[in-house]
Amino acid sequence: MFYRRLFRGILAVLLIAVLPLLAQAQDMANQPAARNLKDIKLTNFPGLPTCTVGAVVSGDPSKGPSVIVAKLAAGCVIPWHWHTGNEQLMFVSGTARYEAKDGKPATVTAGGFVQNPGHHAHQLRCTSACALYVNSDAPFDIHYVDAQGKELTPDAALKAVGEKAPKMP
Repeated sequence: MFYRRLFRGILAVLLIAVLPLLAQAQDMANQPAARNLKDIKLTNFPGLPTCTVGAVVSGDPSKGPSVIVAKLAAGCVIPWHWHTGNEQLMFVSGTARYEAKDGKPATVTAGGFVQNPGHHAHQLRCTSACALYVNSDAPFDIHYVDAQGKELTPDAALKAVGEKAPKMP
């Protein structure tokens, strides 16, 4: 019991001393940036439908947290899938139908926000052309699934909704 209280006390002192240094290091690592959507070069992403283009605007999606900007054409569908990390979608323009397993479908418009917990299946269909920011708190991955939750290849999942993945160099 004594050692447990001693350990907690030492941990509290260390956290109080170290947290400001960690925050300062984080501030130094992040450089200020401002970019307008019209100035960002968008391209297709592997594993996503050809009706989707985007660009990484912050972080490295292959290694950790990131922000991606994406544009989806009217009628574009990203079929049922899940991500390892938590995902937030922030809509800039357009209208989309968002569905999550065990959830109620929602219409999302400009200024709208969607929260997807990690490993939670969802899909998105833009009913009019959409622009949105995708914020992931972990390396970005996409796992397509069928109605029973069985994992599918990107080609199979996209073909099932009349989409296809781009040919990447």
